[in-house]
Amino acid sequence: MKTLRRTLWNFRSIILILVTPLLLLPLPLVIRTKEAECSFVLLLMAVFWMTEVIPLAMAAMLPAILFPIFGIMKSSDVAREYFKDFHFLLVGVICLATSIAKWGLHRRVALRLVTLVGVSPVWLILGFMSGTAFLSMWVQNTSAVAMVMPIVEAVLQQILKVQTTTKNVQEIMVSFSLRLQLVSVSLLYFKRIYYRLCCLQGAECQPAACEANKRDRMVCKAMCIGIAYSSNIGGISTLPGTSPNLIFSEFLNQMYPKCNCINFGNWLLLCFPISLIMLVLTWLWLYWLFIGSDFSFLWQCGGEQTEKERAAKKVIEEECKSLGPMSSQEIFTGVVFLLMVLLWLTRSPGFMPGWSSLFPHYSGYITDATVALLLGLLFLISLFLLQPVSMISWREFQESMPWNVALLVGGGFALAEGTKVSGLSLWVAELLEPLGDLPVLATITVACIIVTTVTEVTSNAATITIFLPILSALAEAIQVNPLYVLIPTTLCTSFSFLLPVSNPPNAVVFSYGHLTIMDMVKAGIGTNVIGVLATLLAVATWGVPLFSLDTYPDWAPVYPGSNSTSP
Repeated sequence: MKTLRRTLWNFRSIILILVTPLLLLPLPLVIRTKEAECSFVLLLMAVFWMTEVIPLAMAAMLPAILFPIFGIMKSSDVAREYFKDFHFLLVGVICLATSIAKWGLHRRVALRLVTLVGVSPVWLILGFMSGTAFLSMWVQNTSAVAMVMPIVEAVLQQILKVQTTTKNVQEIMVSFSLRLQLVSVSLLYFKRIYYRLCCLQGAECQPAACEANKRDRMVCKAMCIGIAYSSNIGGISTLPGTSPNLIFSEFLNQMYPKCNCINFGNWLLLCFPISLIMLVLTWLWLYWLFIGSDFSFLWQCGGEQTEKERAAKKVIEEECKSLGPMSSQEIFTGVVFLLMVLLWLTRSPGFMPGWSSLFPHYSGYITDATVALLLGLLFLISLFLLQPVSMISWREFQESMPWNVALLVGGGFALAEGTKVSGLSLWVAELLEPLGDLPVLATITVACIIVTTVTEVTSNAATITIFLPILSALAEAIQVNPLYVLIPTTLCTSFSFLLPVSNPPNAVVFSYGHLTIMDMVKAGIGTNVIGVLATLLAVATWGVPLFSLDTYPDWAPVYPGSNSTSP
């Protein structure tokens, strides 16, 4: 039996690939309705996405094969779903992120934020968390962590009194930048890459914890976990900050084309306070969990610096000096970045006419993707505009562009359209009508908890892609504004804090060797609770007037016999 179990485990991927479609075959062969056939595709993709027995991008292409075979959608119609406005927005954002990383603007911003809070270990944690959260608002979360962690590691070595030469630090940074090529552009193969990272990193980055006292080790744990968590916390603030945010935005445009409620500005108004609340409470939670319950440092200031604080300050000052004055490339990148944010905020702010109103005959034609693509292409064509050396090359853009994620998202859009065309979404809506008897906030809370739990073991992008069609049908069934359900669950999809394999930033930080899995589990439970509560608070208070969540919108369908429930 032991040999049999080992054999089954070794061949689990092949078994799942063969057995899953066989178990689901009664749906299209016995029931033979369009709803059942679409359910077959949906369940098959969900199993493959959650188990990752095949690459997520490969599973995302199943609708292109199965929908035409089942007669749900024509092949040409399915193909159109694989490239949307989302992809142009992603192209522009990746151009900006590539230039930021190439010319080192991220290091300058992160170090500037750290120096503002001081060099006390407790305040250093907040400084690094703030820097990482700010960077992750504009670049991929994994990239933000990989940009900050080499600086953090150098500071931690001083706190732990490890004799690390500048050469060692540079070797760590170079080694880590190479690994960044593997993990920063995709969530797809990360669970496998994570084990390689741990093996490769173990020999060179294990801290000399035995030479440090317990408090120093706890400071290191809190700082490392804080970096991982703040990348997700900051990412939810902006639409391009995380993949789930972008997927939700495009799903909304696809399923509810008359809904023009979500843009960069009002999303920032809703989610930036959530990020601030989560960042401060997570910082305090990590301090209490790892360092102590004495919070007197919050109102005490001044005092003589300790030896460790002076050592940390020296490392940060050396890092700042090594950057030198701002280069023309950094200035150009910073100007384009500020211009992109300004245009996003003022395109259609809602409370006043935006610059898109200058084109009254083409209302709704210009989106955030238009702005991102226009300014993003400046980096690629800068060779002909500004200097003999381009800001970024086409090869650098290709290496940074997450094509696998683009395919994954396209598959999700195709699946969503298939559920609508086949009538599966209507069938699910009718099935979920009894939930209208529950309080709306209770229903949303249950949905958030389910999504937060699933995303701990599944890719964030895959999780939101699976749940969006189901949750939109739920909202329509109970006659609640779909945004009331979809916004909090989209945010909770990014709250994967428990395990190193829950998301790439967790694994990157874990690979440095300062943490154990139990450290991350204990800290993640509290952070998940903080995230869910902060999200529910925001949606139920300032989110209601911001998006008119207390009324069922005219852009959402009304099904006969549906329960009408007001928040």
